[in-house]
Amino acid sequence: MGSRPASADGVYLDDAVKTAAKILVVGHFAVGKTTFIGTMSEIPPLRTEEQMTQAGAHLDDLKGVPDKTTTTVAMDFGRITLSEKLVLYLFGTPGQERFVQVWEDMTRGALGALVLVDPERLKESFPIIDLVEQYGLPYAISVNHFDDTPIRPDSELREALDLLPETPIVTCDARDQKSSADALITLVRYLQTRTARSTT
Repeated sequence: MGSRPASADGVYLDDAVKTAAKILVVGHFAVGKTTFIGTMSEIPPLRTEEQMTQAGAHLDDLKGVPDKTTTTVAMDFGRITLSEKLVLYLFGTPGQERFVQVWEDMTRGALGALVLVDPERLKESFPIIDLVEQYGLPYAISVNHFDDTPIRPDSELREALDLLPETPIVTCDARDQKSSADALITLVRYLQTRTARSTT
């Protein structure tokens, strides 16, 4: 029996796909996780965004993102097929501390995490990186370059974020498919390298 072809709208996978990998896309509030997954997903992404209200104004710091009107309250979900046999499932986590309880469930079965970072709000990334390390997930840093912000040298960012020498760091624009794909590829290659080391 031959494999089932993918549907015309791309929703169903071809039967040839044998390997699926779960990747988390994480980062602090308003760093671009929903945009990143929407840019990369080959299917209409699942979003759990809600309108921001006045009641949450004292909880969510809108400094630098005054036009933001919605926030993720559970997760974002997307899919990208890397090859005929490999598909990535992308799970975006909420960035606010009050949603940290969902992390335990989200990290189960995840191979690694792509940590989105705003170069102008680096301190807000520290708790996120701490959580990723707490759950033992290998990760790569993707610096989401916003308009009208200077590009900082990798060495400066690596020192500011206190990264290990082997932790990959790459710059991307979450609105741009190519640069977002490059960030994911950087993470996948890093995960493959770690796997190869652990089996030798």
